[in-house]
Amino acid sequence: MESIDHGFMEGMDHGSMEDVDHDSMEGMDHGSMKGMDHGSMQGMKHGAMQRGSPPSGARSPDYSDGIAYGPTHGMGMAMEGDARYGMLLVDQLEAFHNQDGNGQQWDIEGRYGNDYDKLWLRTEGERRSGRLEDASSELLWSHAVAAFWNTQLGVRTDAGEGPDRSWAAFGLQGLAPYWFELEATGYVGPAGRTAARFRAEYELLFTQRLILQPEFEANAYGRSDPARGLGSGVSDMSLGLRLRYEFHRQFAPYVGVVWSRRFGGTADLARQHGQDRFDRQWVAGVRIWF
Repeated sequence: MESIDHGFMEGMDHGSMEDVDHDSMEGMDHGSMKGMDHGSMQGMKHGAMQRGSPPSGARSPDYSDGIAYGPTHGMGMAMEGDARYGMLLVDQLEAFHNQDGNGQQWDIEGRYGNDYDKLWLRTEGERRSGRLEDASSELLWSHAVAAFWNTQLGVRTDAGEGPDRSWAAFGLQGLAPYWFELEATGYVGPAGRTAARFRAEYELLFTQRLILQPEFEANAYGRSDPARGLGSGVSDMSLGLRLRYEFHRQFAPYVGVVWSRRFGGTADLARQHGQDRFDRQWVAGVRIWF
């Protein structure tokens, strides 16, 4: 069965099939049919059935692109729920330019655990003129509650201009239909401070290597914090578009643009410091994962 050519099957004379003696078929030992080696059926080459080879730029079926998984990745691919694995993703490491000058930004996250429970570390921030303007770090325990969905519980710290702040964090993160990555997190801090953050992103593949990544983020605070330039209510929203080219699955430079808008008391405090309510940044950076 392994050597059967699909083209030969198509070329067979159907008339010859009609001439087969059906009586001889009925007399065939049914046990011999059961004894056929199903492994030979499974061993048939799909290439012959599909009549062609994948394009040279196509990703490998397991998305590895020939990457030899290390000790942690190999265990993660074992399809065992209790196997532990780790990953470090430098999602954004970029320089930006806007009307106020130049700066640098980062968004980095690391995960370690199994399919059900993971330790999740995330840090993001912005530097301008050699000075740290804003940064936040989160340490979360992520627990699977459904396919593609996880609850998160942990802590967050804010640094940069103004006093540092600490928060207890809780939220939900997962993959929505049509492959939208969603994240909603609530925060509670001392002195009755509360906050919330919502994020959504998507990957649009123009080719197997050229990918557009839209990203949306919104932040809100329960009370004003003038020392950190924050008003109560919805404080800011941003929409970013980053176009990257994956020279390798683990290395992809990108360019993009980010629009951000401040609202309410946050916008008023920004104007007092000579900043606009609306900002647009041109960005260029690299995305790396290990």
